[in-house]
Amino acid sequence: MSADDADAPGGDAAAEDLNIFLTRETVEGDADGPLSGRTVAVKDNISTEGVRTTCGSAMLEDYVPQYDATVVERLLDAGATVVGKTNMDEFGMGGTTETSAFGPTKNPVDPERVPGGSSGGSAAAVAAGEADLALGSDTGGSVRNPAAFCGIVGIKPTYGLVSRYGLVAYANSLEQIGPFGRTVEDAAALLDVIAGPDERDATTRYDAAESTPGASGAADVPDGVHPADATDYAAAADGDVDGTTIGVPTELVEGADDRVVDVFEDALADLEARGAETVEVSLPSVEHAVQAYYVIAMSEASSNLARFDGVRYGIEGGDGNWNESFAAAREEGFGDEVKRRVLLGTYALSAGYHDKYYKKAQDARAWVKRDFDEAFAEADVLATPTMPVLPPKRGESLDDPLSLYLMDANTVPVNLANLPAVSVPAGEAEGLPVGMQFVGPAFGEEAVIRAGSAVEG
Repeated sequence: MSADDADAPGGDAAAEDLNIFLTRETVEGDADGPLSGRTVAVKDNISTEGVRTTCGSAMLEDYVPQYDATVVERLLDAGATVVGKTNMDEFGMGGTTETSAFGPTKNPVDPERVPGGSSGGSAAAVAAGEADLALGSDTGGSVRNPAAFCGIVGIKPTYGLVSRYGLVAYANSLEQIGPFGRTVEDAAALLDVIAGPDERDATTRYDAAESTPGASGAADVPDGVHPADATDYAAAADGDVDGTTIGVPTELVEGADDRVVDVFEDALADLEARGAETVEVSLPSVEHAVQAYYVIAMSEASSNLARFDGVRYGIEGGDGNWNESFAAAREEGFGDEVKRRVLLGTYALSAGYHDKYYKKAQDARAWVKRDFDEAFAEADVLATPTMPVLPPKRGESLDDPLSLYLMDANTVPVNLANLPAVSVPAGEAEGLPVGMQFVGPAFGEEAVIRAGSAVEG
């Protein structure tokens, strides 16, 4: 059964053909506000009161939350209209939106290709004109990846800038909710609405004293004041990069497809013509970032998804003892990719292997953070291709999970270091969009937004 058909007969034909929405439901916001008249699509792992929230999984096919996530409350308070819940890789586990229990989403640019993931439905909604803006979540690139593949803008905020209350957790220490828009200014305006402290989520209790000083100006935020309360992100999209130093990590460019690199280097040359300076920097730790990321993410997923046991949440496991019921519920409710990651995460946390895998991954994470700190001593922002490849055709990646994981090489280091980043369209290769990623120091959203907006100009 198509999830579009489940709750929203009569939805837009184009959106249904692309399989963008899992539930079509209109929720009107307040009449007045900064987003009045704007429509927003919401990824289906973000809680919406009275509107089905499936996480792209058969396990939650009929789950209807009784509360709104903080970001949804803020959307509605700002006057936005929510137009539906978007398709996604199951529980956020995937980079192509092909692991959804409700079928894959197609890329509006080329329906034979994937839109990226795991927030592929949200990116496709904006790219197809089905929504002005959208929300996704980014654990290892799940906002930036589909933004790049669909030719739009996606922002991954600093960890702690946006409340995670109401986000169905995949990997708590890595993921952040982030905005999509057709322009950097549009995405930044949505970030202005959703960012800020939340008493229901202690991870937003970050202030200037805990942030990394740098080009962002975060060090100028008074102690005890959340960075979002002292910043106008949309105003930073002024395209002025004159005097900005852009670091280019050689390790994250050398492994990319030549067609992607050509577009990236042309965009860098344009920025230099606008007054920016480029310097080469090195991030030697990124060689181990993908391995470290997947050990940490899968371990946290193993713990988080334990609640889907057929008793508290999910499909009932039927008769038998608890172990049999638990196994039956998860066998029926989880797809192959979720099972793979839960098994690997459980193994990494098991007795005798914790130090061998999980502890080493955390050590590698600290190394990645240190490398970024050193790079930001030389540059205001860093620039890389967002994705090292062009959007693959549907079906190409499913039989080779390792190649799918390696596609995240340029995005996962940012999550390991809890930094902000933006993906902006840099051009096309063979008619397909190529994204350019800018990474900033902690709470340096203004710097990456400014650099991204210069690419548009």
